[in-house]
Amino acid sequence: MSSFDDISIMFDTESKKLSNMINIAETKSDLSIPEIIDTYYQIINVSSMNTMLKQQISSDNQKTLLDKILEIEKMITEKFNSDIHPRIMEDLVKSIQETTRILQSGSGQKSKEDIENEAKFYEELRQKMSTKEFVEQYDKGLSND
Repeated sequence: MSSFDDISIMFDTESKKLSNMINIAETKSDLSIPEIIDTYYQIINVSSMNTMLKQQISSDNQKTLLDKILEIEKMITEKFNSDIHPRIMEDLVKSIQETTRILQSGSGQKSKEDIENEAKFYEELRQKMSTKEFVEQYDKGLSND
């Protein structure tokens, strides 16, 4: 088996995984930070494979693979980039604003439990802001295409 065949098999596996992730993101209203990150990494991974495989496709007997690549690209463009990605950005912004509002509304005297909860909110805010930055980098890549 050639490395092209290996990559094709891997592409098939990874594109099925991506399709499943996009379907979950489409139906689930509130993705967790790990789900968001995993989905974006999977998009980037499969998009890179698409580019590499398209450059190597040379014969008509690979038309099935090319069709699959074009189908995945269409799904990324029409479902993810046009619908899910903007929704994720909007949800992250709202969530960051809400967490910031909660942290700013803290009162003077705090119990140990209040301090521990506040620390959790700060960690959550840090994760959300980091994820938002990652998603914005993806967005910038879309603008450059």
